[in-house]
Amino acid sequence: MKLITLLIVVIYACNCLCVTEEAIATNEIPRDEQGQKSVECRIDEEVKREILGYKPVVDKIVDAVTKGDFKGKVYDELAAFVDKFGSRYSGTKNLEDAIDYMQSVLKNHNLDNVHTEPVTFDGWFRGEEYATLIKPRLYEMKILGLGNSISTPGSGIVAEALVVNSFEELVAKSDQVKGKIVVYNEAFKSYGETVKYRSIGAIEAARHGAVAALLRSVTPYSLYTPHTGMMHYDPNVTRIPFAAITIEDAQMLRRMSERGSRLEIELKMSNSVEQGLKSRNSVAELAGRKLADRVVLVSGHLDSWDVGQGAMDDGAGAFISWYSLAVLNKLGLRPKRTLRAVLWTVEELGLIGAKQYVKRHYKDLDKFDLVMESDEGTFTPLGMEFAGSENAECVVQEILKLMDSINATKFQRGNKMGIGSDIVEMTSLGVPGASLLNQNDKYFYYHHTNADTMTVEDPDSLDKCLALWAAFSYVVADLNKNFKDF
Repeated sequence: MKLITLLIVVIYACNCLCVTEEAIATNEIPRDEQGQKSVECRIDEEVKREILGYKPVVDKIVDAVTKGDFKGKVYDELAAFVDKFGSRYSGTKNLEDAIDYMQSVLKNHNLDNVHTEPVTFDGWFRGEEYATLIKPRLYEMKILGLGNSISTPGSGIVAEALVVNSFEELVAKSDQVKGKIVVYNEAFKSYGETVKYRSIGAIEAARHGAVAALLRSVTPYSLYTPHTGMMHYDPNVTRIPFAAITIEDAQMLRRMSERGSRLEIELKMSNSVEQGLKSRNSVAELAGRKLADRVVLVSGHLDSWDVGQGAMDDGAGAFISWYSLAVLNKLGLRPKRTLRAVLWTVEELGLIGAKQYVKRHYKDLDKFDLVMESDEGTFTPLGMEFAGSENAECVVQEILKLMDSINATKFQRGNKMGIGSDIVEMTSLGVPGASLLNQNDKYFYYHHTNADTMTVEDPDSLDKCLALWAAFSYVVADLNKNFKDF
């Protein structure tokens, strides 16, 4: 099923360089379940000594961020940004105003080569939406339409509902599906495994004759919070409306159905699509002092969903990225190679900013030594997840030993097709990639909901993430040997 899901997502979500967040999440080796085969590290002693020699510099960065002049500063910058703009949905003036604001901020921090790069996309917009349980009792359910979903026809759909716990149960009850609204009450196992219900749930329900589908939100925990996200269609299967409901309502509907109650639901969704919209990736650099044409890239995405305020997903990831350059600049630490911060746009609608960035810079990718992304929370940092050669893995582990003062020394092997969302466009082409490894067991509590606010962020944890991000990227960018050559 995972392979089928991946193929569907890859075929229908994009054109060239086809990778989406769902494709990453449904990789055949889920990121949180990968085995760590042992690698016998044989690093040249001279390289080991060189890395160890960065310990005073790393400690200087960590102390400045967690105890010194920069303590709490990235939190303050992020809070000012989030409070000013709130959600930054692709296709809105608010996102473009936020990008303009960031251009001023980046320039005010005296970073190099501050500019934007154009991105063109088709936007999906949420309209009026509601779902009402009519039988066995009248009850208004909270819903969030899923990105890319079509609208309901006319004044809506009123139909009997069929609750299933899995695709397997859907198939087993296929003779009962026609003309009904399928309600998925799938149990959360992991994001990587469960998100397939959001990705292809409408396809599978329509394949058996459903007129609409409702999804139990992809999350392990709920305080009556529906979670949105992108879904997909198959051009050979009838398109039907698809929306997320809460865990609480999905479980209630299942209980009712198991008692033999007839379920009848009224669903109304009026969404729209606008073609040829424009946005921009934001770029800033700390130009290398010796090998300026070689690049170590740090990144996060600036856009968010239209619900919540995008503080966690992914304002914080974007801010530790550009602020790493600002910290190093103010500390007078300019590495041999260029550190480039990219704040991606239109990530939530299918990694579109990253895809177009790769197309624009494709000929230069051989000069990218490492690409880094933070897009799974900035909770207490544990270390780094990395996808690259075994020799490079050993180098990463040596660098992480320098982060002992903040207990961020853990190494986790990643997969080049699943190391991160926006950077996977580059890692799939052979560029080494790294993602922030953090204690994000509650990340999917808030993911794609109204609860994604500054309250999720902890100033001390954010400082530690920034310290790790700045120190790690600096060492990689300053090594005598190109990281890509390890």
